Amino acid sequence: MIIIVDYGIGNQGSILNRLKRMSVEAAVSSKPEDIEEAEKLILPGVGYFATGMENLRSYNLLPVLHQRVIVDKVPILGICLGMQLFTQRSEEGNANGLGWIDAETIKFDVSEENNKLPVPHMGWNSIKVMTNSPIIANLPEGATYYFTHSYYVRCSDNVNIVATTHYGHDFTSIVQRDNIFGTQFHPEKSHQQGIALLQNFIRNA
Repeated sequence: MIIIVDYGIGNQGSILNRLKRMSVEAAVSSKPEDIEEAEKLILPGVGYFATGMENLRSYNLLPVLHQRVIVDKVPILGICLGMQLFTQRSEEGNANGLGWIDAETIKFDVSEENNKLPVPHMGWNSIKVMTNSPIIANLPEGATYYFTHSYYVRCSDNVNIVATTHYGHDFTSIVQRDNIFGTQFHPEKSHQQGIALLQNFIRNA
């Protein structure tokens, strides 16, 4: 069973619907006892970083997530804000994150040097693979995915960067640290290549 973590700030429904169409056994839950039994976890997220962290605290999900992910090594996939919450801190609300990835979440630079690109970065964009990972097995070079975000993850250690995307400059679009995976884009909205990535997480992570 895959548990999609419900902490009141995300797109749990669209992920669940996508997994159901893939014939994957999944459920949305905020109950620690369900997370304790999960074979894999998905942490979605749409919205404000500081609110996401506060909701994880108020739902009393931080202890069980730490136990399952860091101690038990259960695979987890963070999507969009969910991936950003893996970092040490964010400029969005000047808030601390889960600290699972040695990285920070920062706002896109919209200076003259970047041609005043619109923020949020929204729409389809391609990835550039930087290192091997089970989550990208058999994906084509230059695969495209759907993005919508104003902040991005800057890793301190390149070993955690699986893929990058260019928007004014290169930024991290897929991360991995052991059993912890994250995508800045929305695979559930990214058609066949998004389905392929989700299947990789389900089968190979």
